[in-house]
Amino acid sequence: MKRLLPFLAALTALLVTSPAGAYWEYGHQTIAQIAWANIKPATRTRILALLRQQALLGTPQCKAGTIDDAAVWADCIKGIKNPDGTQKYGNTNAWHFQDVNICTPFDLIEACKGDNCVSAQIVRDAKLLKDRSTPTADRVRALVFLIHFVGDLHQPLHAGEKGDKGGNDVKAVYGTYAPQRLNLHSIWDGYLAERAISTGPSLVRRYPAAERRAVAAGDVIAWSHESWQVAHDVTYATAIGGDPCGPTPARVKLDNATIERLVPTVRLEVKRGGLRLAKMLDQALG
Repeated sequence: MKRLLPFLAALTALLVTSPAGAYWEYGHQTIAQIAWANIKPATRTRILALLRQQALLGTPQCKAGTIDDAAVWADCIKGIKNPDGTQKYGNTNAWHFQDVNICTPFDLIEACKGDNCVSAQIVRDAKLLKDRSTPTADRVRALVFLIHFVGDLHQPLHAGEKGDKGGNDVKAVYGTYAPQRLNLHSIWDGYLAERAISTGPSLVRRYPAAERRAVAAGDVIAWSHESWQVAHDVTYATAIGGDPCGPTPARVKLDNATIERLVPTVRLEVKRGGLRLAKMLDQALG
């Protein structure tokens, strides 16, 4: 399902678009576009050359010929089924997040056993992409996974949680909108991501070199810790209205004032994701 048309966002300050076209589309594509605007020309050329080989992925249902398509390919393949109805690529589900408890000291060891977490897969994919001896099909797959997973890491509820499946078990109200299916995770994936990206100047632009270097400093472990900290300090603290590690209400409420306060944080996370993805793509292909 495509995200709602932009003019619908202006109808009300309370209800801003549907999460169906959420972080896994609009957010991921925005991060990819930021990266595209900030990589070296040689990197762009090599990305396009790899994406022209999308047929090697063996997923005609899920296109990856453009940077926008590549950004959501890893989510698209979740819908591909085996003849018995099981998920064909179900083994990749755990690669989109890491369940690091925000109420204990930061530690990726337990969350990343067997490299089944988003940060481990980012490192793996970057290594495969950089190695020119890697078979082309594996390099194409590493590229599209990398583009998606760097985006995932910068959605705080993919990096930190408190035993609630990244906020999926936390029922929530967004403004005055409160369907039963709405939860804290879908708000950060959807409504809030859409609101933040659509608010203010476009995040998709060429950033000054000094800003690119400052935002992209560090490595995947440092970025993981930072996103986990945002989940603690902002996502849960705001939702609970106090101690992020205190009891979670049966249903949390993000009112309009709270939503407005969260917009800068979400915009920063999207920018970070885009500029850090640009850095990794340049390192692997530039």
